[in-house]
Amino acid sequence: MNDNYEKFFNAEPLALKYGENPHQKAFIYINNDNAQFENLSDVELSYNNLLDINCAALIAAEFYDVNAAVIVKHNTPCGAALGKTLNEAYLKAFDTDPVSTFGATIAFSKTVDKEIAKHASSVFLDAVIAPDFDPDALEILKKNEALRIIKLITPYKTIRTMQEQEVHITPFGTLVQETDNKELDKDTFKVVSKTKPDAEMIEDMVFAWKIAKHVKTNAVVVAKDFKTLSIVGGQTSRIDAVETALDRACEGAKKAVIACDGFIPAIDSIQAAAQCRIGGIIQTGGTHKDKDVVDAANKYEIAMITTGIRHFKH
Repeated sequence: MNDNYEKFFNAEPLALKYGENPHQKAFIYINNDNAQFENLSDVELSYNNLLDINCAALIAAEFYDVNAAVIVKHNTPCGAALGKTLNEAYLKAFDTDPVSTFGATIAFSKTVDKEIAKHASSVFLDAVIAPDFDPDALEILKKNEALRIIKLITPYKTIRTMQEQEVHITPFGTLVQETDNKELDKDTFKVVSKTKPDAEMIEDMVFAWKIAKHVKTNAVVVAKDFKTLSIVGGQTSRIDAVETALDRACEGAKKAVIACDGFIPAIDSIQAAAQCRIGGIIQTGGTHKDKDVVDAANKYEIAMITTGIRHFKH
């Protein structure tokens, strides 16, 4: 690795077992400016583990002040939920996609207790992350010798905004941009449809929007009752993303909401949503097709909110 990195990151490299694949060397640079954590297990953290831990922690940090559970696989969320209790949030998140949870990483916003540990220990997981673990929970989790148990020392509230820049090194130059920490803005958050969402639907829209922010573009999240029903990302067309998300949500899509990380460019996405009886849509808006899209939402009595904010993630 480049020796200049040590000066740039003000840290010495820590060698990892390998990178994304066994033939790739990998290192991590950690200094006092980074989020602090403790690995309570005897299992080494890999490059891929650290990517998933980062993704899960950043999403959980969006909900640092409530009971939240976030499930991540291959640096992509596959389930998230809020609940009256942390266990309720976990079970709701797990129900989004139990198959993808195999080998996943789960982040919890609060202290993990015995009941959560019992269920989590019955599933093959790569890692669990939380601000703390009850002694009984820790004892149960440690019985799985392959499970990485990560206790966060830095609070989620701090983690949420501590990264200021993103760096991508390419053969064409090094790209640097501000981290996407943009919050919803009351001045651009607008109900644009004739059908008005009630308070509960707006809360679901905001919940789904916060998840979509962390999903690769084109991102579509279907959610209801503070639970993701499907999460789809990385599609090269918006309609493919919408249709795939609705297909995965199945009958659960009735009266649910859709969040898109960008604008909806055509009425085909609205028509697909109407066929599955979606109740509301939150999207960026701001294109020359807005009138057609809003007219289609009105035709099918779908509530629509535009945020004026785009959350593309490449």
